[in-house]
Amino acid sequence: MRLNNQVAIVTGAGRNIGEDIAKTFAQEGARVAVVDLDKGRGERVASEINAANRDRAISIVCDVASSADVEKMVKTVVQKWGGVDILVNNAAWTDRKTILDLTEEEWDKVMAISLKSVFLCTKFAARIMVDQKRKGRIVNISSTSGHTGRSDATAYTAAKAGVLNLTRSLAVQLSAYGIRVNSVTPNRIGSPVGEDAVPENRFVRNLVGRRGTPKDIASAALFLCSEESDFITATDLLVDGGAMASRI
Repeated sequence: MRLNNQVAIVTGAGRNIGEDIAKTFAQEGARVAVVDLDKGRGERVASEINAANRDRAISIVCDVASSADVEKMVKTVVQKWGGVDILVNNAAWTDRKTILDLTEEEWDKVMAISLKSVFLCTKFAARIMVDQKRKGRIVNISSTSGHTGRSDATAYTAAKAGVLNLTRSLAVQLSAYGIRVNSVTPNRIGSPVGEDAVPENRFVRNLVGRRGTPKDIASAALFLCSEESDFITATDLLVDGGAMASRI
């Protein structure tokens, strides 16, 4: 098992990409904090993990845009399992509006959940890693929307672009403590952000010729959190089926 006895925190783990990352990590031996604002979703995922892998998961309700909530969440994990080895910042929210229609409140919400949460969760988890001299691994989930302009999703594109460069800055700052920080860039994986169902007509164009799945992203996150990627940090891993290349 590649993550045997490791302690992992996965945000936005109640559905889609976060759910598959949490389950994959547990299957590889990690103890996983399933963090989600939706109590029912988080408890379902933790329950399914524990049914397959006894006592491998706990569900924690947390507003990842709240400093007090995040600090409490990390403390809960440390009290339960003694520390933190892995953090996956997956929680996100999107807008679907142009600059002419987007409100300040909508902008602030997207930025808080999609970007500020990465700052807060990394801040409190990394402090534990540093204090305990653990060579932690942090993976931030970005998006192809952070690499290109879009005709809508004004705040989301800005937030995900911010995640990419924040990842590089965090990697530089935390390298002295043996903590590796990377990002993963998906493209239209599973259901859209904030939605449960995958639209039947959801258009995906890439070089592989199929839609990506949450498992594709979970496998990438697992690689970046394993010893196999020990020489990789400050890197963005495109897991988009070649979609970015096909836009040229």
